[in-house]
Amino acid sequence: MTKAVLSAMIRPLVEPRLPGWVEPLWFASREEALELAPQAEIGWFDLNEKEPMIEIAHAATNLKWMNSIYAGLDFMPLDVLQERGVIVTNGVGINAVTIAEYVVMLMLAHAKGYREVVRAQDRHEWLFDSPGKRELSGERVLLLGMGAIGSLIKPRLEAFDMTVVPVRRSGADGALKPGEWREKLGEFDWVVLAVPSTPETRHMVGAMELARMRPNGVLVNISRGDVVDQDALVEALKERKIEAALLDVTEPEPLPEDHPLWALDNAQVTMHLSARSQTKMFQRSADRFIENLERWRAGEPVEPQFDLSLGY
Repeated sequence: MTKAVLSAMIRPLVEPRLPGWVEPLWFASREEALELAPQAEIGWFDLNEKEPMIEIAHAATNLKWMNSIYAGLDFMPLDVLQERGVIVTNGVGINAVTIAEYVVMLMLAHAKGYREVVRAQDRHEWLFDSPGKRELSGERVLLLGMGAIGSLIKPRLEAFDMTVVPVRRSGADGALKPGEWREKLGEFDWVVLAVPSTPETRHMVGAMELARMRPNGVLVNISRGDVVDQDALVEALKERKIEAALLDVTEPEPLPEDHPLWALDNAQVTMHLSARSQTKMFQRSADRFIENLERWRAGEPVEPQFDLSLGY
């Protein structure tokens, strides 16, 4: 029997489908997980807070495969997991559809001034003109990140007759190479960030990049807050160097109540809700885990595998 220490959050969707060779050990709290962790060969240690997950991973000294619903696992002790030879599968792509839809929603809401329409309704005020007159059709989008999410964003924006130029290492099919996009920022109306959080992407958009954007340029960030130099962004928004920033992610999260981003009329903060705006996340994760169990038993690669060296 292979012992699997698993979060009770996923139990109803997984337990009836577990093969006979798996002995499940369920936990519903940090304390239960820490007690069970040393027995785990397979671990699904997800909790709502990061610190307990880090503790549990350290305690799982017999671990061979760790699974997670989270796509971003850069907060975990990756060096320890790598040293122990642990294989890690993450939730990349699980929420790609809903996040891609969220990007379209954010862009349309900004273009049409929908936030002001909602506020007018709250005031019982009948507007006689639209607060937003921008059309997506014909505008140009720079898309940084062509993973599971970016690859779904691109066709959805193209359906609105937008020109979407991605950044790819190869530069194939009209894409820009990683060293080319900064000098061409002024050619785009929208800049969409869908990259993982790594040391290489930290603050990849800062004061220099923001200065190169068009005055009507809009920054859309659905990746991680640390991809943008937030202090530089606040200054650029205050000085109207760019038109707006649509931020599903910030640094830190939650954003402090007194942070200036809340008060800026050209910033929208959507509290990292993009991945939560759906009901299928747990079902997709459970399905993937059960499929991976069969691969694990057969000695085949489980997927998608998280690269412990790269951090994504």
